[in-house]
Amino acid sequence: MSRIDIVEMDLNLLKVFEALYEEGGAGRAAIRLELTQSAVSAALRRLREVYRDALFTRTGRGLAPTARADELKPLITEALDRCRQSLAITVDDTSNYRGRSVSIGMSDDFEMAIGHQVMGTVAKNAPGLRLIFRQTHSHIVADALLNRQIDLAIASGGLSSRGLSRQALGEGEYACLVDSASLPDQQGELTLDEYVARPHILVSSGGVVGIVDEGLANIGRKRIVCASTTHFAALPYLLHGSDAIATIPKHAAAAISRMTGLCLLPSPLALPNYPIELGWRSIRTRESAVLAVQQAVVESFAMLGLAQRQSCE
Repeated sequence: MSRIDIVEMDLNLLKVFEALYEEGGAGRAAIRLELTQSAVSAALRRLREVYRDALFTRTGRGLAPTARADELKPLITEALDRCRQSLAITVDDTSNYRGRSVSIGMSDDFEMAIGHQVMGTVAKNAPGLRLIFRQTHSHIVADALLNRQIDLAIASGGLSSRGLSRQALGEGEYACLVDSASLPDQQGELTLDEYVARPHILVSSGGVVGIVDEGLANIGRKRIVCASTTHFAALPYLLHGSDAIATIPKHAAAAISRMTGLCLLPSPLALPNYPIELGWRSIRTRESAVLAVQQAVVESFAMLGLAQRQSCE
């Protein structure tokens, strides 16, 4: 096959590659790009010729990227982002963002606490822009940003890598959630002995030891963990009708309590606060779409601080 020159290359093929990679299927990519499925399939055939690789293989759930596609994805996304940035220079921040998406990596505690507010602010300030919330945590967030799997990230660590910038959003603290039916006489707080005596539910992305276990070990105490989950959203189903207790970030506990009626209690165990940061790739010029979402996140955290203080009254 003859060498492919960029002069001969249809750069729209790169948009098709990005859509296929992120949507995982020709049909979904066609809907996203407002093309016919046959046009996407034809573009994929041409991409395979250009890159001399299958790029995507069919599975029971759609299309899975090959190792070559994984290698190409950050390069192609960077090239498209540069094009988008050049176009953003010619328009103001109130432009219509129809068809543009910005992905934010965060664990679901942040999604529950500020997701609704961020959506509302973005809808007002950047109409047409679509938000994509992606699950991440501090151990993998830097790679996800640097590999362009996400545009922004909210995390409590993991954002100190070279090539990343970060902004402090505040400090997190901990609170407890229990089924109110398990509290005698509308008890408003638990003693440390009562706290330790209850079965505990641990929320962790990995491992079986949490911040609570470390805090208890420092004072010579232990707890019994009856169950562990990777998602905060599972807690209402695990706590209702049981004596179990969960100690989690206060912003998530307050959000779950408001929506489910679970009782929000202060932690009887002194636990350290932790930093919450917003991170992004360090590039000189960034798209107005990403900047709009960044501002929405900052504003949402400012409002969250007020909401947290009120929830403790």
